[in-house]
Amino acid sequence: MTEDKEREAVQVLRRLEHRVKYIEEELGNYINMLTTPRRYLFYHFISGLARGLGIAIGATLLGAFFLATLFRLAELNVPLIGEFIARIVRIVQEHL
Repeated sequence: MTEDKEREAVQVLRRLEHRVKYIEEELGNYINMLTTPRRYLFYHFISGLARGLGIAIGATLLGAFFLATLFRLAELNVPLIGEFIARIVRIVQEHL
């Protein structure tokens, strides 16, 4: 029974050592990035571009899906949806 506990303790220690080494490496990389302003600015610039592009693509896809769904419902001639779409069309025509 004690051998099993010792093996388990050794395995836990090995995993802990592995995680500590990983954290040390990542912390070193982070500190290196913070101490070099060019790298820091470049990293944040690229991440900002990626976020902006993701938001633009996501909003476009969601809008297209919403409009496609509305048009399909309008084709089905559902009374409540038809009135809703008619109101939207009137509002858009008034403001253009």
